[in-house]
Amino acid sequence: MFSRKKISAVILASSLALSLGACSSSDTSGEKKESTGYPKKAITIVAPSGAGGGWDLTARSFTKVLSETKLVSQPLTVENKPGGGGAVFMADYATQQVDNNDMLFVNSPPVIINNLKKEGNSPYGYKNTTPLAQLTKDYGAIVVKADSEFKDLKSVLEVVKKDPRKLTFAGGSAPGSMDHLISILPAYEYGLNPTELKYVSYDGGGEAITALLGGNADVIGTDASSVREFLKAGKIRVLAVTSTERLGGDLKDIPTAKEQGVDAEFTIWRGVFGPQNMSDEAKTYWNESIAKLVETSEWKKEVEAQGWEQEYKNSEEFGKFLEEQEKQVQQLLEALGMEK
Repeated sequence: MFSRKKISAVILASSLALSLGACSSSDTSGEKKESTGYPKKAITIVAPSGAGGGWDLTARSFTKVLSETKLVSQPLTVENKPGGGGAVFMADYATQQVDNNDMLFVNSPPVIINNLKKEGNSPYGYKNTTPLAQLTKDYGAIVVKADSEFKDLKSVLEVVKKDPRKLTFAGGSAPGSMDHLISILPAYEYGLNPTELKYVSYDGGGEAITALLGGNADVIGTDASSVREFLKAGKIRVLAVTSTERLGGDLKDIPTAKEQGVDAEFTIWRGVFGPQNMSDEAKTYWNESIAKLVETSEWKKEVEAQGWEQEYKNSEEFGKFLEEQEKQVQQLLEALGMEK
């Protein structure tokens, strides 16, 4: 549960994949429905953001490995559909694509947050979809340009303490959404009023980083996995990550916020969703395909290469988890005064 002194979207421990049913299903008369041979057409995987952010990377890794391993025989394509931190796509998906078995999308806590927050909220959320699987977990990162005057998290917070409007914070989601929560969480835990911070939203983490590099933002909050290449290229400095302990790989030398005396932890999950009226055959197909995917060496290598941590839940487990996560997010938004 969330408390005023510790806000985090803590992800529950991963579960083992359950045995999945056969592709055929039964109607109320007990007669088996004939298989339609799904999928018969190309499958579109939507990233509801611009290129370069966490959703985009997840969608492209997902399709890449499904194709490489030939777990899906039909062609797979990724489409970017930015707008409103995912809310624009959700409005179309929940009303116009409700029966489209051939269009899936990736998302993370914003599918819950956007539906619950007060400002710019979406009337649609995960209950207007068919949750198919949780794939990974990630963490937030507080980032500045490589030549920034700020060398650690507390130096930023001290400036904000003196003048909350002096620095421009930015992220790839709307106010009250995930990147915003990551951006303001350290200030909140430092005893500052997060509503006084100046926050500018962009459509996706890629655009937020572009704004940072272009001098249009002083600090951004984003997901740690999406900044690795910029860090390796020497373009940015990561001041802190919101994990419970230091991460590995390219981020191994980055201290956690907690190490710096700021008890800010935030965990990000990413998963795959289908349309609300997805057929039983299509749902079973994806349950089986994704369960096989996460066990392949190709997927495990991709997860490691992207700096993610694998945390798989099948459709049933994921749906139950989202119910609990929704309660937690509601409490988080209430604590910040951002609930509907």
